[in-house]
Amino acid sequence: MAAPTQTSYKPTFQLGGDLEINRMGYGAMRITGDGIWGPPADHDESIRVLKKAIELGINFIDTADSYGPNVSEELIAEALHPYPEGLVIATKGGLTRSGPNEWHVNGHPDHLEEALEGSLKRLKVDQIDLYQLHRFDPEVPADDFLKFLQKKQEEGLIKHLGLSEVSVEQIEQAREYFEVVSVQNKYSIDSRKWEDELQYCEQEGIAFIPWYPLNAGNMSTIERMKPIAEKHNATVHQIALSWLLHHSPNILLIPGTSKVNHLEENVQTAEIAFSSADKQTLDSLA
Repeated sequence: MAAPTQTSYKPTFQLGGDLEINRMGYGAMRITGDGIWGPPADHDESIRVLKKAIELGINFIDTADSYGPNVSEELIAEALHPYPEGLVIATKGGLTRSGPNEWHVNGHPDHLEEALEGSLKRLKVDQIDLYQLHRFDPEVPADDFLKFLQKKQEEGLIKHLGLSEVSVEQIEQAREYFEVVSVQNKYSIDSRKWEDELQYCEQEGIAFIPWYPLNAGNMSTIERMKPIAEKHNATVHQIALSWLLHHSPNILLIPGTSKVNHLEENVQTAEIAFSSADKQTLDSLA
């Protein structure tokens, strides 16, 4: 009997046409305190996680000024500056914080100015590799914040620009002002609301960065994934991440963690090779 066909994927992606990055990245939200608020419970472990990420070959780190706030960016600089060649750090602006798990959209140019200046200072860089608008603010004319981002890119403070939680219509609106190189929307094996946006980005060569890669409360999906996880001697979380890598070549993964052992587990995801039958089963879980 012939061996089952194994699916494969390209391990890298060229962001913005000039930044070659590994598709298995790291999201630095969880190196803060509970509720993404304040400093981490274990500062030294957070530093170890960041250093270990580089050792494991990760060269794409995603953060935001609102993570902490400020804490995540400060820890990245503490652990990794001066940055190794080829490391791409993406950050975001456009949310404010009032407490643990409390987030407020603010796309006013005055706030974005302050956020960008703060990120540059905390990360100790003269230019942000990838700056992402955290949300379109319904209380601010889109022309205002899109023109602001366009201007800051023209000034050289931003290399590439991306968006978060946006529709195809909003992506196209932003593209009238600047090249959109990435879109970061909530997406997972069991949450595919933004499938049209993913497909649009793939067609246009735009990176798609899913956050919340597995809805941990969806027990039905977890139970259906368990046989495949057992077959590959992997966790359900690893299977969910690997499915994303196989699902579309423009997906960049940014699983977050505050523990070195969990980071290592996430990186091992890239070694999982699905059979065609595995992939077909997982595709059907939406």
